[in-house]
Amino acid sequence: MARSKEFDPEVALQKALELFWERGYEATSMADLVEHLGIARASIYGTFGGKRELYLKALERYLEQHNVVERLSQPGPALPAVRAFLDSYVAECLADELRRGCMVVNTAVEFATRDAAVSRKVTESWAGLEALLAATLVRARAQGEIPAGKDPHALARFLLVLLQGVKVLGRADPDPRRLRDAVEQAMVAIQI
Repeated sequence: MARSKEFDPEVALQKALELFWERGYEATSMADLVEHLGIARASIYGTFGGKRELYLKALERYLEQHNVVERLSQPGPALPAVRAFLDSYVAECLADELRRGCMVVNTAVEFATRDAAVSRKVTESWAGLEALLAATLVRARAQGEIPAGKDPHALARFLLVLLQGVKVLGRADPDPRRLRDAVEQAMVAIQI
């Protein structure tokens, strides 16, 4: 008869997410995970696989928890939704007392191109955000909120880069004026 788990894997995964998000992959040892999750090393391996597999699952959980589809796909005017979305990125940075930044950005910086599966998760996340921004900006152009000559896809790429920069600066030096000014200028650039 198989033994039942003496811990909740969902709770353990959330704890792993928090630890990886705060420290990163390399700075988090298996001993750190054992201590923080409060479960045995063998249970971590048996439930999640190794540290890398647990990291990938934690990254997937982070992406699920930070899904932005609803914020940008509401009916009605599109530009106020874009503005609220950009403002929310700034607000998250300013409220993050631990200065964790964005786990996707942190992962991109830490892993760069040395792990194809991890890099793929990062690029898929960015591609999804870019596509969602582009669809919102296509809607904005169709509704006359931005000039007809504007390329929604190029603007979406611009906003993607801006948002990732906001997260980096929010982690390193969350100057509210700098971050809010960047959003303001982005909105001006979209509408001119």
